[in-house]
Amino acid sequence: MSDWYPVLNADEIPSPCLLIYPERIENNLQLMIDIAGGAEKLRPHVKTHKLPQIIELKRACGIEKFKCSTIAEAEMTAAAGGKDILLAYQPVGPGIPRLLTLMLQFPQTKFSTIVDDAEIIRQIGQLATEKGLEVPLYLDLDVGMHRTGIVPGEAGRELYRLIAQTKGVSPAGLHAYDGHLHDPDEAILKEEALRTFQQVIDFKAQLEEEGYDVPGIAASGTPTFPILAQYPDVEVGCGTSVLWDAGQPRLSGDPGFQNAAVLLARVISKPHSDLLTLDLGHKAVASEMPHPRVRLFGLEDAEVVIHSEEHLTLKTPLTQSYRVGDVVYGLPWHVCPTVALHHEAWVVREQRAVECWEIVARRRRISI
Repeated sequence: MSDWYPVLNADEIPSPCLLIYPERIENNLQLMIDIAGGAEKLRPHVKTHKLPQIIELKRACGIEKFKCSTIAEAEMTAAAGGKDILLAYQPVGPGIPRLLTLMLQFPQTKFSTIVDDAEIIRQIGQLATEKGLEVPLYLDLDVGMHRTGIVPGEAGRELYRLIAQTKGVSPAGLHAYDGHLHDPDEAILKEEALRTFQQVIDFKAQLEEEGYDVPGIAASGTPTFPILAQYPDVEVGCGTSVLWDAGQPRLSGDPGFQNAAVLLARVISKPHSDLLTLDLGHKAVASEMPHPRVRLFGLEDAEVVIHSEEHLTLKTPLTQSYRVGDVVYGLPWHVCPTVALHHEAWVVREQRAVECWEIVARRRRISI
């Protein structure tokens, strides 16, 4: 069986660059829908790809709800036709009026956001009221990651009451991201995910006992979405699954997603008989984690000697098999921040790079 990733017209493509394979994306989207039990169960995170063309592919599969981290991602998604967009990042400072401007600019799109602070709830309510808007708010729960949110309990119930009582906002439900949960052992991951999510179930029941409406729950990351999708009223927020990467199978096993994003690099120097230097530095592949940061096809056992802004130097007995200028392909360990490093992606169809897609939402601001 021939390799799927090589590009026949690689000599026309500058390196380092990002390659995108739409046919594989479509396969991944269908698998996401199958695992979740329907497109309506999905609220996939757009931070992984930041591309309007992939929003269009998702919509073609029946996915209409989306999750994002930045105003730019929300604007990109709305411009691509997304109908229901959750800004899963509490807006502060200028972020609040920017969100309201977004709502006014795209009146046919439903926008919502998350909160975990009383003063922010009041600020959103006041500014929204002044503009004649009402912002649906999800209460952000800290279910163990300790990054954002409020621990389920009385303080959280008090914030939910405040949302319900504040003019200009309305309760949208609960947001519970369990990004701290990952294990390649499916049984262990399931046990941890169910135990963690029980906090959310109990908290929701307490609010409903008080008479408050909890319209829905936005939960999960990519590792736990197959587990939490079983719950009614839960929208799962998988993101990485659309492109997949080299690291995700180590975190959550491999449910069958295909790698749909590949890095193309070139050998730029052979400084020693067992050293090979590629043009794949920090500025081309996400480098927030220890090595391996990329799994290079044919060089899986190479040892990283130097990784700097524009260079990746490897120690390998295969050095003499390569010539300066040779093309090397690899899978990023973490695809989401890798995509954000690239201004554009080359689209590969039938083993040829045929067009470029601008990675629109890598910017912090598009027009708002």
